[in-house]
Amino acid sequence: MKHLTLIACLLLALSIGCSGLSMRSQSPEEPTIVQAEQRKLIGDVAVPFGMFPIRIEAIGLVTGLPGTGSDPPVSPERSKLLSEMQQRGVQNPNQVLASPTTDLVLVRGYLRPGIQKGDRFDLEVRVPTRSENTGLRGGWLMETRLTQMAAIGGELKTGAQAGMAQGPILVDPTVDAKNNKVLLSRGRVLGGAVSQISRPLGLALKPAHRNIGISALVGMAVNKRFHTFDKGIKVGVANPKTDQFVELKVHPRYKDNIERFMRVVRAVPIKETPSEQLARLQVLERNLLDPITSASAALKLEAIGKEAVPVLKKGMSSGDVEVRFYSAEALAYLDDKEAAAPLGEIARNEPAFRAFALAALGAMDDFEAFEALRELLAVQSAETRYGAFRALWWMNKNDPLVRDERITDQFHYHLLKSGGPPMIHFTRNGRPEVVLFGEDQKFIPPVSLEAGPRIMINSTDSEHIAVSRYAPGEPDQKRIVSTSIDEVVRAVADMGGTYPDVVQCLQQAKSAKALPGRLEIEAIPQAGREYERDSKPLDADEAADPSADGVADEEALDPSLAGEGLTNDESRVEVDSNDSEDSETDENDDSKAEKPSLWNRIRGKMTGKG
Repeated sequence: MKHLTLIACLLLALSIGCSGLSMRSQSPEEPTIVQAEQRKLIGDVAVPFGMFPIRIEAIGLVTGLPGTGSDPPVSPERSKLLSEMQQRGVQNPNQVLASPTTDLVLVRGYLRPGIQKGDRFDLEVRVPTRSENTGLRGGWLMETRLTQMAAIGGELKTGAQAGMAQGPILVDPTVDAKNNKVLLSRGRVLGGAVSQISRPLGLALKPAHRNIGISALVGMAVNKRFHTFDKGIKVGVANPKTDQFVELKVHPRYKDNIERFMRVVRAVPIKETPSEQLARLQVLERNLLDPITSASAALKLEAIGKEAVPVLKKGMSSGDVEVRFYSAEALAYLDDKEAAAPLGEIARNEPAFRAFALAALGAMDDFEAFEALRELLAVQSAETRYGAFRALWWMNKNDPLVRDERITDQFHYHLLKSGGPPMIHFTRNGRPEVVLFGEDQKFIPPVSLEAGPRIMINSTDSEHIAVSRYAPGEPDQKRIVSTSIDEVVRAVADMGGTYPDVVQCLQQAKSAKALPGRLEIEAIPQAGREYERDSKPLDADEAADPSADGVADEEALDPSLAGEGLTNDESRVEVDSNDSEDSETDENDDSKAEKPSLWNRIRGKMTGKG
């Protein structure tokens, strides 16, 4: 019996591993694997699975409003919230809802592709259409259960719980209450939701190729190209689960660029002999050196792996910027240190490739890449500086240069010892984060600022500032600090100030011309910029942010676009991108889901967040 079992195992291994043999599934109706099939790329037989965001929603309660709340009218949403409040043991829920310090809100978030249990993501918060609310600024979203929801027969039906959320609401700090009251009743809770499920990623075999043998071949091909280590043991990233599905774990180098990982996986050959690979390398080399086909050829060379490095290095020495960029980008994901210098130069001088060059540098684990990014922290372009900071943070979150200091549990705070002009940056997506580029920045007195409804900031003389907190039922607090912006931010945080409070203070200081440098909002390099092949490359100063006053591009302020700059390889140069600069997203349009990203994903992904 043992001999028969061994023979059966050997026959099975031969049938899968030898290109000259074929294998049939148990059902005679299923297709046969033939040699021609094995020479295909994975993308010929399978499509990505799990690459679309899943929307989850809730009816929530906001508290702490400065008299701008309203008593919500009778509706299915009110009934749902009252039921939730009663289940949580809230006394007199109708009386709570009638208070001007509370309000009912609609909460919505998106589970991005590959999100894991415990990862954080952003939330959109808004009041219902008929609400009399006059603003959510200063509000706090109470703990809320997130599910998939649908209105059926006049009632709101919910699915299984998929997330929990709470946190301070960030209302657009640039909104003027006199000119746009609608936007005051909309906001975001950055990284305020925690996923309670993990979403699988994988490859779904096309109907004509659903066969246990093909599924096994695809898994082996992926694992030959990509593997990780678990407690020192080499482990492949693919797991053929059925004859229709191969589950994938994202390789660590692509953790912030899942879209690219999927594209590279689909470019992996199912089975290829050394002679066939050599012939294909020769073809791909010719295509790589042609700017028209360079992008596609570089991706396929990246899918081959280390064997393609010599060809990619030939492309990196090309005099054509496109060829040089695509070659260096692929080499970066192969962790070749020679890619660092050309990518740093391109990130500085070529806006069309900047987002992707920074992402590639951030994926490397090499000192040369670190140095290239560190040098970009001091350039004139705000989006290049912040993009370099984010890439360094992905590379090593614990590096002293970019490590965040949790002066409060409300937001992440970074004080960078960098050259270049003084700049302050804060985010509107991904995670609540304040970054000071330059540690010696000081307010220009006199100043009179508000940090939320309870904290006041006023200069007492040319050298000192008073930070005071006044809250009903609490003793007054007051602290005298220097005009250092760092000291003021720390004092606000120490008095219980939230991220929206700090953002409001800084925005008011900008309006009052009390800052020594620029204040930037979501200054993220964007995808979709067109590269004109016949144009002269911009120098470093000309490649700075397009806006004359240093404010980030308008598309960077669009919640649906933030984070896409580093990951959406499909929207790259040479194609008509849908990410046009005026593609503002309507937060009320349920048909527009928050795109999965790298800058969130950078959207989070900084948090693993949205």
